[in-house]
Amino acid sequence: MPDDKGLALGAQLGDEAATLALGARFAAALAPGLVVWLEGDLGSGKTTLVRGVLRALGHTGAVKSPTYTLIEPYVVSRINLYHFDFYRLSSPEEFLDAGLDEYFSGTGVCFVEWPRQAEPYLAKPDVVVALAAQDGGRRATITATTEAGSTCLKRLTDPAN
Repeated sequence: MPDDKGLALGAQLGDEAATLALGARFAAALAPGLVVWLEGDLGSGKTTLVRGVLRALGHTGAVKSPTYTLIEPYVVSRINLYHFDFYRLSSPEEFLDAGLDEYFSGTGVCFVEWPRQAEPYLAKPDVVVALAAQDGGRRATITATTEAGSTCLKRLTDPAN
């Protein structure tokens, strides 16, 4: 999926704490308007990663997967963060019928679990995070697909950037 501007990086995550730590690093790299697709099987750590992002941004409440609500909005720190889960969509048109496309045209940051369930209507990602079980932990592969995504990945790998 990356275009000619794309960057990618991989990380081995040994446990839940490592996934939360990656989320915390990700929080520092976010910019308004980013769309982040989270891909992986059930239980691969998608919500845990978002929890790490939110904790680093100062959210102290519960962070749960929005499997039944489709969206959990968070106003934290310097951004509005929207956490989506489209696992239960039975057709992509449900995304439009729910009016969720409006969240993707503003300055909020959108983290989307099961994004392919809303294609072709869902905004294209700036960053794709693929999580998969590997060696008793998880493997995270993070790919930038736009210029904004590349800037995010550069910040993720070098916070001074």
